[in-house]
Amino acid sequence: MEVIIQPTKEAAANLVARIISKEVRANPNAVLGLATGRTMEAVYDLVAAMHKQEGLDFSLCKTFNLDEYVGLPGTDPHSYRYYMNEHLFQKVNVDVRNTYLPDGTAPDLDAECQRYEDNIKRFGGIDLQLLGIGRSGHIGFNEPLSALLSRTRVKPLTPTTIEQNQGLFDKPEKMPRRAITMGVGTILDARRCILLATGAEKAEIIAKAVEGPVTSMISATALQLHRRCTVVVDESAATKLQGCDYYRWVFQNEPEWQEFLS
Repeated sequence: MEVIIQPTKEAAANLVARIISKEVRANPNAVLGLATGRTMEAVYDLVAAMHKQEGLDFSLCKTFNLDEYVGLPGTDPHSYRYYMNEHLFQKVNVDVRNTYLPDGTAPDLDAECQRYEDNIKRFGGIDLQLLGIGRSGHIGFNEPLSALLSRTRVKPLTPTTIEQNQGLFDKPEKMPRRAITMGVGTILDARRCILLATGAEKAEIIAKAVEGPVTSMISATALQLHRRCTVVVDESAATKLQGCDYYRWVFQNEPEWQEFLS
């Protein structure tokens, strides 16, 4: 695992967008794993600007999102399909037929979860998986006690997650209590993972995820086992990390990151 500390949330989002851009330019057929949430909106705005201003081409890419609420059709403004259409898919030249999210309205949810896993395998697996982190330390909707080898499945949401997300609903009580999510094992299968976290409210959970013990109670800790995971944070989210000096030294001195230095 690598940790990169950026001075502001804008700089952190910019770095992640540039990593995505580099991946897509190097591999026009890239399979991208995508995430939702307020933290990602700045990243998608930057990526869309790169498409418009620099010709960043998504025409051959495939995308798979981490999760979707059970019971919400893609036309619902609160669904993650709707979010992705609004924040990215309609702003770049990706073929919508190549953008995949779980179907939260499928009559057989277990079969839908298996179909999702099969589709990821059909395209050769995910090249770059973008991740956020919830206050309970979840990646995707892998709530506490999610098995570290879990696959795509239906997961009940914790009160913490419901409290965190229900403000995005016009009627908070209408927020679904279950979601389909990629499993921790599904995420770990990606060839590269990028986790973005900003703000002081993420500082404590980032410290636990990066420097604490690996535990199913905090699914993000499983990323410590990943062969190529980069965690990008701003200064506010880095305040409880113990190894900040080392993380900064690595970013400043490792050849891989020289082109990203501002």
